[in-house]
Amino acid sequence: MRFHLARVEGRNCGADCPQIIVAEGVIEQDTPQEFIDFVKSAAEERGARGVVLLSSPGGRVVASMELGAELRKMRAAVIVARSLRAGGRDLTAAGQCMSACVYAMMGGIKRIVPPESRVGIHRMSREEASGVGRDARVATRSFASGDMVTALADYAAQMGVNPDVIRTAERISPDQIHILTSTELRKWRLASERF
Repeated sequence: MRFHLARVEGRNCGADCPQIIVAEGVIEQDTPQEFIDFVKSAAEERGARGVVLLSSPGGRVVASMELGAELRKMRAAVIVARSLRAGGRDLTAAGQCMSACVYAMMGGIKRIVPPESRVGIHRMSREEASGVGRDARVATRSFASGDMVTALADYAAQMGVNPDVIRTAERISPDQIHILTSTELRKWRLASERF
């Protein structure tokens, strides 16, 4: 995952316009520490605010929960969106928060999914390659244990999200993705469409 600051431009604020954190890409094992390091350096920037634009195809589940915990510690508002630079200005565009990204998003003290952005869930799984013979590789898929599903449901509840979202995700094939509707986002207390 990559992080940078983007300036939210408004009327007549010029250099005093607030800056927000942009987090984009795959959530890897080292992402939570990289985020902590980035936030420490960004805290020195003038106008930096606790708002995070998040867009990710997913990644590692435990790292996503750790990133969510860091977002909660900093009391960040999380918006599923991307940042684009055009004409010397920072603009926002539709984003996505798929798979494990949802667990990072849960950490936001406020979570916003604009109508044009997408959030998707499915069953946790991991593919592992194992050697058979000299050069042959066989990929085997493993699924989350009952303890891991329970840990995720507990984490969701701690973040103020209805744990039913975890149980629902576990019923969706890992080869598919279910895009959450605005009704589902509200029902599970996962996000709203606006501040």
